[in-house]
This record gives sequence, C-alpha cells and structure tokens, in this order.
Amino acid sequence: MFKRTQIFLLALFTYAGANAQELTLPQHSQYNADNPFLISPVYAGIGDHIKVRLNGLTQWVGIEDAPDTQTIAADARLGDRSGLGMFLYNDSNGYTKQRGARVSFAHHLTLDRYEDEFISLGISYNFNQFRIDTENFRMENGQLPTDDRATTNHNFDIGVLYRKDRFYLSVNAANILPKNLEKFNPTFEPNTLRNYYLYTGYSFMKNKNSKLEIEPSVFFQWFESDSRSVTDLNAKFRFHDFEDYYYVGATYRFLNDPDQPLTPLYLSPMAGLKKSNFYFGYSYQILTNEIAGYNIGTHVVTVGMDLFQGISNCRCTY
Repeated sequence: MFKRTQIFLLALFTYAGANAQELTLPQHSQYNADNPFLISPVYAGIGDHIKVRLNGLTQWVGIEDAPDTQTIAADARLGDRSGLGMFLYNDSNGYTKQRGARVSFAHHLTLDRYEDEFISLGISYNFNQFRIDTENFRMENGQLPTDDRATTNHNFDIGVLYRKDRFYLSVNAANILPKNLEKFNPTFEPNTLRNYYLYTGYSFMKNKNSKLEIEPSVFFQWFESDSRSVTDLNAKFRFHDFEDYYYVGATYRFLNDPDQPLTPLYLSPMAGLKKSNFYFGYSYQILTNEIAGYNIGTHVVTVGMDLFQGISNCRCTY
C-alpha cells in the first residue's frame, strides 16, 4: 500500500511540477484528431470553414485528483490569405489549477501555385492563470495557508509552416518570454519557459480517386529549461467516402533519453470520423511505466463542427 501511494504521489507531483514550471498545457495526442491548430498558430485559417473543436482529456482514470483538461479551439480564414484563431483551456491536477487563452494570427503565402507550394507564418498571444488551490490545505497548526501562489503570465508563440503538395513541416517556438518569478522562489524555479517543437508528415494516396490515405507524421518537442525532449511517431489510415472519411491510427511517444533510447511513455490507438460537417475523434493512451498497474488509462475525446463555408480565392488556404 505504501509503494502504491508513493507511485501516485510521484506521478502527480511530476506532472504538477512540469506545469508549474512551464505554465502551459502538455501536448498529448489531441492534435491527431485533425486539429493541428492546437499545436501551432500557423494553421489558423487553413480551410473553407470556421472550425470549432472541443476536447476533453482525462488522465490516469482510477486515480483520485489525476490531471483533467478541457479545451475549445476555433479558427477561421480572414480574407483570402490570413487566419484568426482562439484557444481556451481549463486544466486541473490535484491542487494545481490552470486557466488560459491563446489568440492567434497566421498569414499564408504562395511560393509556387502550380506545385502547390506554400509557406505560412503565425504568432500567438498567450494568457495563463496558474494557482495552487489551498481551500483544502491544512497547516501543522490547523490553520489554512494565506498564500495560494497564484500567478498570471503573458507570453507569445511563433511558428512557420512549409507545405508542398502532400508534405508539411512546421517549426515553432512557444513561450518565448521568461517567466515572472515574483511569487515563486527564484532559487528553485527556472524562468526559462521556451520550448521548441517540430511537426512534419506526408499523406500518401495511390491516386486522386483512391479511398485509402496513409499519413505518417512525427512530433518532436524540446524544453530549453532542462533540455528534456519527447518524440511522437504517428500513423493514420483514412478511408474516404466521397467528402466523408473514417480513420484509425496510433501514436508512440517516447523520451529522447540516450540511456534508454525509444523507451515508450505511452502507446495511443485512435479512431475517428468526419461525417458531413461533424467531427469525432477518440484516443486511448496505454501507459508503459509503473503507474500503469494502478489506473485504466488516459482517455482523449474530440468533437467538432465546421461552420459557415466560404470558398477562398487562394490555394494557400485550401
């Protein structure tokens, strides 16, 4: 029983510590539900609709006070070559709480219209409120603590996206400004929030009339504060039915640890569909570490709608 408690506390405080340092949401497999705008502002405005996506992520089901996150994202084209987007989130992990928003702008340029070669530039303004919920805390003398360690941060993300035919590559820098340490101990709290990530992939189809589309992709994220990094290897298989489609796939995430190369953090099978203007996606994350024996996994659900279609005059936003 003591060992089990240790495992729970270690997992929870590891997650809480990471959030406290970065003041951002950790990336999971939500972006694979046909929603790459979650990871980069450069995708704002690509498409013919106002895209709305709601996402719910519940980690480590079966463990009390495990991380739980809800988000809503929306983006739309502005004119023929630009896009605007907004992302709202609410995140809780035990006694730590985060709420925030991200407002994004992207501009899309054509490099070669005959080869479908495009480049996009994006920027986001980030607003984050982080606090430790002290309502249920009790100090040794039985009194409630008076300091809830609340902090508000403002920051920016920038990114660039290159596309040619069915190939894509985006490079991004998140939280480019240092953190305000006024309400934290500067001895133990790093003020470097910057993390960098790359997302690339290619969509294979035998021909334009093929019903099967195969899309392998890679997501890599590196944190400047402590040089840790993770990699996702993704594979999706879409089955097209006119304008609708269904997909299945999987994500394999691992730490880039030279002492334990390719050691997985989790394996995440996924499935979803697009039916008319409705989207649904689900993924189940199978943990591979010691905590896996004490929970029934992590569930990620995405639902969405495409609204108010408007055809663009520029292929750069198709």
